[in-house]
Amino acid sequence: MDEWVDIVDEFGKLTGQVCLKSEAHKQGYWHPCVNIWLYHRKGEVLIQKRVADKDTFPNLWDVSVAGHIGAGEIPIEAAQRELSEELGVEIPIEKLKEIGSYLSDHSHPNGVIDREFHYVYVAELMVPIDTLDLQTEEVADIKMVAANVLTNFWSNKESNQEYVPYTTAYCEMVFQAIQNQIKSLQ
Repeated sequence: MDEWVDIVDEFGKLTGQVCLKSEAHKQGYWHPCVNIWLYHRKGEVLIQKRVADKDTFPNLWDVSVAGHIGAGEIPIEAAQRELSEELGVEIPIEKLKEIGSYLSDHSHPNGVIDREFHYVYVAELMVPIDTLDLQTEEVADIKMVAANVLTNFWSNKESNQEYVPYTTAYCEMVFQAIQNQIKSLQ
């Protein structure tokens, strides 16, 4: 689905320009997105498999929830909206912890130039995954994976053909934040 997005610089600062997401991907404009990582207290992380017809990273396992921030929308509201749309789960704003930001810059074989400034959140998943309502246009499957196993997959670039590529620094930021959150719950 095409939607209006704000154009930002590589620091996430709004430029005052907006365009359709398709135009941002065609021209390689930086635009804001959200990544939300859901975890269980026992150290597992929810990941989703992207549907086969996605224009970027089809059929690959990815962050629990990700999406574009609509023009004029604030990141935390986009995070709540994406959680509701993709998984049918409502998480209050105070339960979403922003842990940092991440730049991704990928040129895809189909011509998409995806330059995204991601606001990254973590939150505890308080419901069983079999109660989640998957958005079939976006999410092919979900599963819980031990955080340490997932870190090993992402850090081994040669054998990592099933996952959306992330940098080691990004993975360390996310999984350290999740570990800290789990420790604070005990």
